[in-house]
Amino acid sequence: MSYPTNFLWGGAVAANQCEGAWNVGGKGESISDHMRGGSLTKKRQFDREILPEEYYPSHQAIDFYHHYKEDIALFAEMGFKVFRLSIAWSRIFPNGDELEPNEEGLKFYDQVFDECLKYGIEPLVTLSHFEIPYQLVKKYNGFADRRVIDCFVRYSTTVMARYKDKVKYWLTFNEINFASMPFGNLNVLGILDEETVDPFDPVDDLQRRYQALHHVFVASAKTVVEGHKINPEFQIGCMLAHMTFYPLTPNPEDVLLVQQWDNHFNNYCGDVQVKGKYPFFIKEYFKKNNVTITFEPGEEQLLEEGKVDFYSFSYYSSNCASVENGKEMTAGNLLGGIKNPYLKASEWGWQIDPTGLRFTLNKLYDRYEVPLMVVENGLGAEDTINEAGEIIDDYRIDYLRQHVIAMDEAIEDGVELIAYTMWGCIDLISAGTGEMKKRYGFIHVNKENDGSGDLKRRKKKSFDWYKQVIASNGKDI
Repeated sequence: MSYPTNFLWGGAVAANQCEGAWNVGGKGESISDHMRGGSLTKKRQFDREILPEEYYPSHQAIDFYHHYKEDIALFAEMGFKVFRLSIAWSRIFPNGDELEPNEEGLKFYDQVFDECLKYGIEPLVTLSHFEIPYQLVKKYNGFADRRVIDCFVRYSTTVMARYKDKVKYWLTFNEINFASMPFGNLNVLGILDEETVDPFDPVDDLQRRYQALHHVFVASAKTVVEGHKINPEFQIGCMLAHMTFYPLTPNPEDVLLVQQWDNHFNNYCGDVQVKGKYPFFIKEYFKKNNVTITFEPGEEQLLEEGKVDFYSFSYYSSNCASVENGKEMTAGNLLGGIKNPYLKASEWGWQIDPTGLRFTLNKLYDRYEVPLMVVENGLGAEDTINEAGEIIDDYRIDYLRQHVIAMDEAIEDGVELIAYTMWGCIDLISAGTGEMKKRYGFIHVNKENDGSGDLKRRKKKSFDWYKQVIASNGKDI
């Protein structure tokens, strides 16, 4: 195995999917607090006002807020070198636009980071992970309003200054490139059109969405610049959902389609955040679709100055694309595609493709030549507890083993990969469906889709497997 001796092994969660305590300690409402639960066959529903009679999974989630010491101790037992988590913006600035932060919220994360550091675990902190304060949505329509840039920068610099001696690694916006699709209106940009019923299929204004995404780019770049002033040792990265697609056939039209898709969805946001400028292909797209991005004076230079230090991404599966209609479709991380006849899929329809991770790592390092982190990768499955009280999740171990091997092969190819944080290291609420039964973790949490359960933590077989992977630095898999 080729993993460097200082490789950062760990796991990842998000506040809105694990923290709970949605109205505790001065926290304000976030967009996730308004999302009901769903399933593979039933879409999640967004309520503009929280209804007392409805169930909102994020309100309690797995109650990491009150269990963080127990959970971090379990991560330490596995040997984590890094723990990716997010700060809930509305726990620090309840409405998002206050001038002074909520001290109780700041103290909570002080305690969480202290607990991590006690065990020698590096926190990797995402500043905005699909949890924009809901009041920013209601008051400004999120990043559609340029004033929200300053709200975000005030928040980001507040927490960076507070935790400058506790946190080294930062990510600005989670899966920022979802804003290149209509779905990203609410989750990334905080835009909620008055006529939108389903945030997964919203009313979409192309001009507004791409201008709002520009505001997010500016907010990220300002955060990078100001963050490096707060602590020059900070490492600040971007985070994208890399959707790896293959041409279904050798038809040149299929090949061209995948190249265009890859540019628009994967490369556009990465280029702005790593290279510091808009790529040629998106400028042409804007021309053809009558989109005009307004730059304020100095913003072009700011994007250049605010380039990230490293590139992080999520990778779960791959899909195919074709100009031909009528092909069998499959699912994926909020986005599906045409089924690949050479791949098997999870029970949620996500195709398992470890070779695709090696391919993606090589592609990204060739394009950007900055250190890479895989900050989300994992298998959602319906685990069962046997008569002996054990959870034998060999399917999860097999999935992760294949991807650990693929990452090693990419490192042997010459890729500078510095971290791996498996997604959902402890069971949590699914972002896509709001379910608990779609479990990712090494640690089982006793909670069901309807909210029942005592939240007891229980190690799965994969817990000890990952422990030995980390202890051997990827050699014993």
